Amino acid sequence: MMKKFKLIPALLMFTIALLSIFGTGKNQLQKPRVAGTWDLNVQSSAGNGTPVFIFKQENDTLFTGSYSGQLGEAPVKGVVKGNDVKFEFNASEMLIQYAGIVDGDNMKGTVKFGTMAEGVFTGKRREGKP
Repeated sequence: MMKKFKLIPALLMFTIALLSIFGTGKNQLQKPRVAGTWDLNVQSSAGNGTPVFIFKQENDTLFTGSYSGQLGEAPVKGVVKGNDVKFEFNASEMLIQYAGIVDGDNMKGTVKFGTMAEGVFTGKRREGKP
């Protein structure tokens, strides 16, 4: 009987050690969400801008939304896989493509304006509903 009581603390310590090394898996179960209103800051070789995107999450990976900025307004479609995000829209007969990383309420990455220009962006999701 005494050996069982000595084994329990050892098993408990082993379990705690494994959880601290590998985590509980909670972060792995949470999928990044992009739904909401995003204020972006774009810096490119063609100039700078502060577009606003409103995204609606369709499922775990696909989202749609709208763009409003210096290029007017346009519908947007995108995909999020892990923390990687890509979205695009057409403006002035040009395909605008964003690619980046989502980290909670923050986003950053690169943007291509067709073959005309390239740049970088940072963004923050607004608090509250879109």
